[in-house]
Amino acid sequence: MSNSTERKVSVTGPTEVSKLLLKEPAEYAAGFTGIKVALAHTFKEMGVSKSLKTLSHMNQHDGFDCPGCAWPDPEKRSKLGEYCENGAKALAEEATFLKTDEDFFSKHSVEELSNWSDYQLGKSGRLVCPLVLKPGKVHYEAISWEDSFALINQHLSKLDSPEEAIFYTSGRSSNEAAFLYGLFVRQFGTNNMPDCSNMCHESSGVALNETLGIGKGSVTLDDFEHAEVVIVMGQNPGTNHPRMLSALQKCKDNGGKIATINPLREAGLVRFKNPQQIGGLIGNGTILTDYFLQVKINEDVSLLKLIIKKLIKLAEEEPTVLDQNFIKEKTEGYKELLIDLAAYQEDTLLDKCGVSEEVIDELVKELATKKRIIVCWAMGLTQHKNAVDNIKEIVNLLLLKGSIGKKGAGTCPVRGHSNVQGDRTVGIMHHVSQPLNSAIEKTFGFKPPSKEGLDTVHAIQAMYDGKAKIFTSLGGNFVSAASDTHYTAKALQNCELTVSISTKLNRTHLITGKTALILPTLGRSEMDFKDGKKRFVTVENSMGKVHRSSGLLPPTSNLLKSEPEIIAQLGHLRFGSKTIDWQSMGRNYDLIREKIAEVISGFKNYTEKSNNNGFYLPNNAREADFSKLTNAKAKFSICSPSKLNLLPNEFIMMTIRSHDQFNTTVYGLNDRYRGIFNERRVVFINEIDLKKLGYKHLDQVNIMSNYDNQIRTAKNFWLVKYDIPAGNLASYFPETNVLVPIHLFAKKSNTPISKSIVVKLEKINQPI
Repeated sequence: MSNSTERKVSVTGPTEVSKLLLKEPAEYAAGFTGIKVALAHTFKEMGVSKSLKTLSHMNQHDGFDCPGCAWPDPEKRSKLGEYCENGAKALAEEATFLKTDEDFFSKHSVEELSNWSDYQLGKSGRLVCPLVLKPGKVHYEAISWEDSFALINQHLSKLDSPEEAIFYTSGRSSNEAAFLYGLFVRQFGTNNMPDCSNMCHESSGVALNETLGIGKGSVTLDDFEHAEVVIVMGQNPGTNHPRMLSALQKCKDNGGKIATINPLREAGLVRFKNPQQIGGLIGNGTILTDYFLQVKINEDVSLLKLIIKKLIKLAEEEPTVLDQNFIKEKTEGYKELLIDLAAYQEDTLLDKCGVSEEVIDELVKELATKKRIIVCWAMGLTQHKNAVDNIKEIVNLLLLKGSIGKKGAGTCPVRGHSNVQGDRTVGIMHHVSQPLNSAIEKTFGFKPPSKEGLDTVHAIQAMYDGKAKIFTSLGGNFVSAASDTHYTAKALQNCELTVSISTKLNRTHLITGKTALILPTLGRSEMDFKDGKKRFVTVENSMGKVHRSSGLLPPTSNLLKSEPEIIAQLGHLRFGSKTIDWQSMGRNYDLIREKIAEVISGFKNYTEKSNNNGFYLPNNAREADFSKLTNAKAKFSICSPSKLNLLPNEFIMMTIRSHDQFNTTVYGLNDRYRGIFNERRVVFINEIDLKKLGYKHLDQVNIMSNYDNQIRTAKNFWLVKYDIPAGNLASYFPETNVLVPIHLFAKKSNTPISKSIVVKLEKINQPI
C-alpha cells in the first residue's frame, strides 16, 4: 500500500482499444429488438421476477420516476410498461444484485480501480456503506455516518471563507433534496452551486429567459398530438429520449410532419417501431422524418437564417405566411431583425450550412402554410460558443409564425437527466435571485448571500487555482462529465476534501481530494421508510409538470440514507435548529414541501397535488404572456452564425453518446443503431475526408485539439467511415472530453463547447 500523498491514478482509464465489430447502421429504433435488449439487461442484473415486477411500476402513477431522462409521462399509462430500452438499463444499473462493500474496497485500491473502464466501474455494483479515503491512503475504508458528518463539518469549519466551498448538484436529485441542499449552501454563506445544467441546457435557459421571459419550454406532451410540424434539431431521441418517439408518432398519425436537422442521420428519426403496438413488433413501424436537413456542425444559425429569409420573401406576396398580428401585438425587434437578415446573402448561408437547397425549399413551403409548429432541441445546439444565439434564432422563427402560446406549438428544449429542471426550479443555481433570497429570509429567518456564485467551469478553475478547497457533489460523475478532463482532475485533486453522495461507483470517486468521502444513498426504485411510514419525493419533468415518485424495492443496504436525510443531518450538525428545524424536515418530507410552497410560487397545496397525478407549474410563454419582459413583448434577436475558421486538415468535432450509455454511465460497449459493436474509441468521418487525408476506413488515430498552443490528445481511436458532413467528425464522450478546453464556453451561459471542438487527426503507424 502506497503512503504517498500523490496517488497514482489514471484520470481517464484505459486507452487501449479492442477489436471493433461493424454492421450497417440500423434502419429503425425500438421494436422487438429493443424489448429483448431491455429485458436482457434487467434479467442479468436483477433476475427475472424482480425485473418484471419493478419495470411494471416504473413511470406509473403509483410508482417511481425513471432514473434516466426527463421525458414526460402520458396521462394514460400503458399497462404493457411506460419505459424504454435505456430506462430499463438505468433501472438495472441501480437495482443490481452486485454490491461494492467494504470488502470490495479492501481488495481494490483507487489506483487499481482508476485503470478500469467506466463500463467496468459501473458494473461493479451498488455502494452500501459510507466510505472514507484518508490522506496518503489508496484504499477506501468504512466509516460511520456520525463520523462522516463530523468530518465534513470539521473541514467546513477550517475554511477562511464560505466561498472556498463548492456544492455541485446532478439532475437526479429530488425536489425535496435539492431544496434542502440549496438551503444548506445559502445558510453556509455562498452561492457556489454549479449544477449539471451548466454543462447542458444553460444556453437554453439564458436564451428563453431573455426572449420569452421563462427559461423553460412552453409545450406540453399533449401539444405533439396537435402539432402540424415538429422540427427536431441537434438531438438524437432514439438513444437519448426514446419515449419521445411515441409523441412524434402521434404527431404523424394525426397528419403532422417532422423535420430533422442534424449532422448525423439517426435511426430513431428514420423509422420507429412502437413496442407497445402490434404493428411496432411485427410490422414496418412508422417513418418519422419527412424532411432531413443534414446540417454541418454548428451551422444551425446559418440554416435558420436562410429558412427565415425565404419565409419573409414568400410573405411579401402572401402576408399570411407570417403571423402579422402576433408580431405586431406580442413582439418587438422585428424591424431590426429584417435589417440584420438583409446583410446575409442566401448563397453564403446555403454554403455555410451545407444543406441541399431543394430540401430547404420543401421545408419552407411546408412551414409557410402552418402555424402549429414545435421546435425541439438538445445538446447539439447548446454546447457551442454561439449556443445562446442558436436558441434565439429558433425563437425568431417561432415568433414570426406566431407559434408561441398556441395549442400544438412552442419551444421544447429536451432536458437530459430526470430532474435537472426541478433542481433549478427549487433553487439550485449559482445566480442570485432577489425574490428567492427575500422569500428564504422571510420563511427561515436568515439572510442568504447576495454575491454571485461559481458555475461549473469557474468552480473548476477555482479549485485548480487553490481558491476552493472543498467539493461536494449531490449525485453525478463530475470528473467524467466536465470539460478538459485532466484539468478538472487536477482541480479536484487540489481540494482538501471531496464528498460524493452516490448510488454507484464512478470515476469521480477515484479522482479525489486529499481526503474523500462516499455517502451511499437510496435509488429511485427503493422504498424510503421512516418511523414505519413510507415516504415519497417529487420531480419535475422536461415540460414543467411536478409529480410524485415512490420506490418499490427494499433498500440494497440498511446503511443507506435518503438524500434529504443526509442533507438534513449535516444541516443540523452545522447550524443546529434555531432557525431551521433540519431534523424534522429530514424525517417528514411533507414539511419540506410546505416550505417549498412558502418560498417558490406555483407550489400551493404541494403534497396534496403531488398525490393527485401531479400538477403543471406556471408558464407565461405557454399563455403567450410576456409581461415579465420590457414593454411586455417577446423579443426578436440579432444572432451570429458560427465564426470558426479551420486550417488545412482541421475538423469540427462533436461529442456524442452511444446507444449503450446515458450521460456518463456506460451500460455496454455497443452502439447498435450506428452499427458499432465491442468498442467505444471510434471517430466517425466522411469518406471524402478519408481520401483527402490519405487515410483508410479503420485506420487508427489520435485526436488532438490545440487551443492557445496547448495540445490536448485523446489517444487510440478507430476511424469509421460514416454518413456525416465533410469537415465534421463525431466521437463518444466522456472519452473525448479531454479535448474540450476549460476556458472556451458559450457566451452568457458558460456551457463548454463540447459540440464544436477544432481538432486534427494523427495516424498511428503501428497497430494499436
